[in-house]
Amino acid sequence: MDKQLVQEQFGTHAADYIHSKPHAKGKSLGRLVELVAPQADWQVLDVATGAGHTAFAFAPLVAQVWATDMTAEMLDIVQQQAAERGLANVTAEYAEAEALPYGDGRFHLVNCRIAAHHFADVARFMAEAARVLRPGGLLAVVDNVVPAGPSGDFVNAFEKLRDLSHGRCLSLAEWQQAYTAAGLALTHVETIDKQMEFAPWAARHDATMQRYLQAMLTEVQGAAAEFLRPSVTDSGTVFYLREAILVGRKAEG
Repeated sequence: MDKQLVQEQFGTHAADYIHSKPHAKGKSLGRLVELVAPQADWQVLDVATGAGHTAFAFAPLVAQVWATDMTAEMLDIVQQQAAERGLANVTAEYAEAEALPYGDGRFHLVNCRIAAHHFADVARFMAEAARVLRPGGLLAVVDNVVPAGPSGDFVNAFEKLRDLSHGRCLSLAEWQQAYTAAGLALTHVETIDKQMEFAPWAARHDATMQRYLQAMLTEVQGAAAEFLRPSVTDSGTVFYLREAILVGRKAEG
């Protein structure tokens, strides 16, 4: 994924992420905090923080949070929102996920929520996250996952058409392999299905593109249809995506 394209896409739509339901109020946010059980003395790194929702959830519970992103407009929002919320222990800094500008063994916890599908090199991000973790530290990743095979390819193509900065959602098995390759022992894995409202999801596009996306969704068949589960409700078309929550620990020694 071209980093400039990601910056352009997120810079243009940065303000939308303040109120984005999946990012601000998704079930995975509270569940992530519950699973990780943060401690008051922890130093936490939130990678690709976006509008800062995950960083803000952890900030009252830990000593310090570094909220990093590679999009200047997102970092401006994080600084503004942290000030409005009175969160003095949140530091917003530029950082690329695959080249974290921090020393080895610095953080008790590294988070990355609903962002890794935009990364150019997930394996490199995982290696960097493992590097900056303290012995015994945790890497917690939440991201959309897809089925293996052609149905997953369809879901990725559907997402890519809506958002050019979309790289690739991994399957759950691929994420599990990524943790192993980074030398991290998985301690928890679960998935959460989330209902998506088509209209706000596609709102960044004109009517022509929205009709094309709607056609892809309503005419999908087979395993991809079983995964997306599109339907029409009183409030409009809805479909489902799936998030995985993965927590892994770095060895003590």
